[in-house]
Amino acid sequence: MIQNKKKAYEIDMCSDPLLPKLLLFAIPLILSGILQLLFNAADMIIIGKYAETPELAEHGIAAIGATSSMINFFVNVAIGISVGSNVTVARYFGGHRPEDVRNAVHTSILLSLLLGFGIGVIAICFSRPLLILMGTPEEVLDQASLYVRIYFAGLPVMMLYNFGSAILRAVGDTKRPLHYLTAAGVLNVILNYCFVRFLHMNVEGVALATVLSQILSASLVLRCLIKSEGSYRLNLRELKLHPHIVKKILRVGLPAGVQGMIFSTSNMLIQSSVNFFGPTAMAGNSACMNLEGFVYTSMNSFYQTVISFVSQNLGAGKYKRINKILLSCLLLVTITGLVMGNAFVHFGHELLGFYVKEGNDAMIEYGLNRMKIIMTVYCLCGIMDVLCGAIRGLGYGIMPMIVSLIGACGFRVLWIFTFFQSHHTLKNLYISYPISWAITAMVHIICFMIVRRKLPKENRE
Repeated sequence: MIQNKKKAYEIDMCSDPLLPKLLLFAIPLILSGILQLLFNAADMIIIGKYAETPELAEHGIAAIGATSSMINFFVNVAIGISVGSNVTVARYFGGHRPEDVRNAVHTSILLSLLLGFGIGVIAICFSRPLLILMGTPEEVLDQASLYVRIYFAGLPVMMLYNFGSAILRAVGDTKRPLHYLTAAGVLNVILNYCFVRFLHMNVEGVALATVLSQILSASLVLRCLIKSEGSYRLNLRELKLHPHIVKKILRVGLPAGVQGMIFSTSNMLIQSSVNFFGPTAMAGNSACMNLEGFVYTSMNSFYQTVISFVSQNLGAGKYKRINKILLSCLLLVTITGLVMGNAFVHFGHELLGFYVKEGNDAMIEYGLNRMKIIMTVYCLCGIMDVLCGAIRGLGYGIMPMIVSLIGACGFRVLWIFTFFQSHHTLKNLYISYPISWAITAMVHIICFMIVRRKLPKENRE
């Protein structure tokens, strides 16, 4: 009975039919990502609606928005390394190597805690100077600084959840992380409302609510791994960094983390440019970015899907399925991006209205301007990420990192210091995103074709 229950959560990624299994894997990831975003959305919506004055509401939303790029700068390093854990565990699991799976699980969990504590301390120490460097307005600086200090104090449990979820994804389990995030999301909304409405807290209340809810989700995923039967079962007494496993994880994960960090650097430059247009523009930009996150995380689920499926099939020697997996994920991510992105644009005014008190039309207008440029063609970002994920699933970390850094980050930085300087409008700032996505996606296609040819043409028996 226990064995059957365990199997019910796993997906056999190495046999047909492919498309139903891709959707079975991706849909819980989409829902999990949306729930995770609701943490931040609830922060902004509740402050926008229930802060004691309209000024506190606008400054609170602007403060949270001003921190998003910086938070991603630190978090993306550790999140990227969790991709390495996913690839490593999936390849061992697909290749039926239980001892290696066990070592990879225990290495990953310990690595997540070490990264969480280390990055958290560094982030807390440098958060305020970075906010100042980004040109955060004086009127929101103190609130932004307070928010990130509390947020980064919870970084170890956030990393524990992400690495634990990466392990479960590697064996095909995306359902239980969804259940855990549902419980955490409900707790987050309840605590947000209580702290802001009844205890009259501002950003410190919503940051504390986020950390407490993340403690719950991390505890649940840790309990799941401890209670699991099979090669990915966790025994806390066996936590150990196995050097050869660490090397494999870092080979794929560290370039992904560095890529995410540098992506965040380019986004911080863009955020710094937005900051010069004032708190109202910052608040509108922040609300739109939060809405974009719902589309992005839905597309990103196919990035995570292609990594796990390609890794398992590579480990199992099912080389012929890899092209089919990539093409299927590209089709799914394109449909998702086009439908969701344009639907959000169509209902943009109503959606942005959730974030503001009635009458703040200027903030909504700023959000709509960003939305019309970015979200109509947001599928380009999803295509870029899926191609990058397929290359990472094949075990290549540095190549997609270099392409993404030059094609996306490098282009955006160049754009800011050249074209944007002479055409200083938000529209000309935002247009750098879709151009960079298209350029990077085309180069990723060429790179995938190169590395794919290195694999055997026939499946391994």
